[in-house]
Amino acid sequence: MTMFDPPAGRQRQPMFNLPPVIVRVLAFLLAVHLLRAVVLSDDANLWVLLTFAFIPGRIAGTVDIGFPGGLAGEVWTFVTYAALHANLMHLLVNGVWLAAFGSPLAWRFGPRRFLAFSACAAAAGAVAHLLTHSVEAIPMVGASAAISGHMAAICRFAFDRDRSAGFLPMGQRDWRRPARPLADILRDGRVLGFLGAWFAVNLFFGLTNAGAGTESGTLAWEAHIGGFLFGLLAFRFFDPFREQALDRTAP
Repeated sequence: MTMFDPPAGRQRQPMFNLPPVIVRVLAFLLAVHLLRAVVLSDDANLWVLLTFAFIPGRIAGTVDIGFPGGLAGEVWTFVTYAALHANLMHLLVNGVWLAAFGSPLAWRFGPRRFLAFSACAAAAGAVAHLLTHSVEAIPMVGASAAISGHMAAICRFAFDRDRSAGFLPMGQRDWRRPARPLADILRDGRVLGFLGAWFAVNLFFGLTNAGAGTESGTLAWEAHIGGFLFGLLAFRFFDPFREQALDRTAP
């Protein structure tokens, strides 16, 4: 067994069969939120936001209130914002999506690659948010850009090649199956349907502001798209298994 293998089958499967790295990330996110919500004072919580949340105006230089961390803080906030959440509901929603879509990727990548990939997807989401909100002083928080990267990445290997099988449920998939090249999956109607639905939902919630309350009062849908595109395009650079072209001789 290697670090990329899911747990061996047991006579009685647990209800939640999550990779250890997912459990640790969920515990970390919960601990951070409880620290802010229960332990820290309002002033200390404000310092945490100013230090670790992503504030576009800080990076673009349009807002200058003496942010903690200086130049180094401007760099780390491209990632650290993902560890903060606006409220408990925001954390719970992201936690469910992280468990559902992060787990397949964590089994395939292993913990180190998974964490590096997640950090890069979060940073890509921050870049997309910066490009569209450069003058704003509203902090952006939440792990949803990284999770969007997870959702895109699993498209590269989670759709079974037997079209009758569809999207196989967790526990029945060979996590080490070579991924299909991007050009191949973009010719798969199921993948295109998933991509289209994902973009449509994010555009709807973003343009109508129906997701208000999840991330500092607004839905950072541009950050979601940035993370998603990173996951779709950069998957191959993190994947430990070689891509394999689709068998074009099959019926």
